[in-house]
Amino acid sequence: MSASTPASKSLIEHRSIDWVPESERHGKLWHQAPLWFLGNFQYFSIPIGFIGPSLGLSLGWTILASVLGIAVGTVFMAFHASQGPIMGLPQMIQSRAQFGYRGVVLPLVATLLTYVGFNIADTVLLSEGISSSFGLNPVLVSLLAGAVAVVLAVFGHDWVHKAFRVLLYFSLPVMTVVTLGVIFGGAGGSGVVDKGGFTLVAFMAQFAASAAYNITYAPYVSDYSRYLPSKTSPKAVISAVFFGASSAAIWLISLGAWLAIFLGAQDGLVGLQQAGNNVFTHLGDVAAILSALALVATMGMNAYGGMLTVMTTVDSFRPVRPGPRAKALTVLALAVVWFIAASAISSNGVATVFAALTLMLYALVPWTATNLMDFFFVRRGHYAISELFKVSGVYGVWNWRGLVSFGAGLAAEIPFMVVQGIFVGPVADALGGVDIAWLVGLAVSGVVYLALSKGIDVAAEKEAMRHDREALAALMDEGNS
Repeated sequence: MSASTPASKSLIEHRSIDWVPESERHGKLWHQAPLWFLGNFQYFSIPIGFIGPSLGLSLGWTILASVLGIAVGTVFMAFHASQGPIMGLPQMIQSRAQFGYRGVVLPLVATLLTYVGFNIADTVLLSEGISSSFGLNPVLVSLLAGAVAVVLAVFGHDWVHKAFRVLLYFSLPVMTVVTLGVIFGGAGGSGVVDKGGFTLVAFMAQFAASAAYNITYAPYVSDYSRYLPSKTSPKAVISAVFFGASSAAIWLISLGAWLAIFLGAQDGLVGLQQAGNNVFTHLGDVAAILSALALVATMGMNAYGGMLTVMTTVDSFRPVRPGPRAKALTVLALAVVWFIAASAISSNGVATVFAALTLMLYALVPWTATNLMDFFFVRRGHYAISELFKVSGVYGVWNWRGLVSFGAGLAAEIPFMVVQGIFVGPVADALGGVDIAWLVGLAVSGVVYLALSKGIDVAAEKEAMRHDREALAALMDEGNS
């Protein structure tokens, strides 16, 4: 790992996959809650509330399933966030401790597919919603959204935080007025009866989609907390991220369920626009635009995470310290991929969201179980950071413990999987289509890794950590000179 110098005053972030020394830890704890609040306070959240009603679930049961799912998913996300200040590293670099210097490529592929998958779904939703709401050309919408996302991702960590805070200042009061209109009957839908009921299949589908929503942030949530000082309280980070990410998601998913049931909305942005305009003239137009802009900002966040993932993958085979040009080209390449893929998908926003969340959940759960088990129960947050950048370091090239745990979790999920219209596993079929695959994968990967971790050479790691402290201290001295 090369020595670094203090960041110069530059618009573009100069860090990428390298360690952030204490002298550059300029993050603020209070930034975490608004960042993750707005991360979910956008258009993508609303169609998640359509899933339960589309399967016959009532408003009350949809909201309950959503609250429980978001609570479960956000717990995992928030605990990953606490790793950022302690490690000062992007999340997937830290995962080399569980999977090995090159073995980490396996979860990296799953993570990259998540970033790209999110932006594909986001592009489909935006092009559909903006076209239906304002009559703009969907291809033009996709291109403009992608361009803004690319610029935000290239500028990096600090600008993502700033963009989200600015958008939140405008979005929060507007969405509050729209929601009050819904509560007090001014948004329309009066006299419409909720004909939904309860089925376990529908309830679990809504629960799984809601849990997946925030679990899928897990691979990069600590990327946005890694600039916090190392002494930042882990409990404070967990609380801030949990509150921000869960409250916004519950709010808009519940609103989406109401729009689906009482306005009969088929598109989240169109439904939001209609409800808002029923409250006040053009209020819905403003709400729809702000919600769409927030989704574009979230696409920038996904693109930034995708860039770090690609760089980590490349670095696993050939050490790199990418500069602004390499980062920009990587983000641009990712944008081309998600634009082409989104253009090939037929318009069906809810189905796209549901399928994307389901597949992401299956892919990421074995990784999150392995990573959290290692961090909180096996190594308890103690790592030799410099060893994570060495091919021949103490964590190995291919760490079979993590790889076996990841593979076991994926394999265990298959019989329980339910991907609507694509695949239903034999056990899921016997259960009547109830999806518990991700819960099975979570338990299997966690238990397998805990069992296999008993053979870790703790003495060798402690010796490496002793030298690591010296290396990091020297690195900080060089950075301050």
